[in-house]
Amino acid sequence: MIDTSKPVHLNDMTFDKLKSQGLVLVDFWASWCSPCKAQDPILEELLKQENGKVMVAKVNVDDNRSLAGKLNIFSIPTLILFKEGKEIRRMTGTQPLSRLTQLIKENS
Repeated sequence: MIDTSKPVHLNDMTFDKLKSQGLVLVDFWASWCSPCKAQDPILEELLKQENGKVMVAKVNVDDNRSLAGKLNIFSIPTLILFKEGKEIRRMTGTQPLSRLTQLIKENS
């Protein structure tokens, strides 16, 4: 069982399986990226507020270059919302909590 109370770290091997687990918001990031670091507390708060409605996953683009390339990730942070494995929204740049909350509400 996956603990959805905190972000799940994905890689090339786990991405396809876990992106299909209902509503999944995937954050493509890197450790050197300041806007990515600013997104982290927003994602933590989203998990608290949405309480199981969405899984938040993180993919480090430096460690998973082939996956980032396959998904055409050119800027970070990039957030992609998947529903049952299908991409339904892509956002680049740090996203505010209000926008993410509305997006989850619209797709739950």
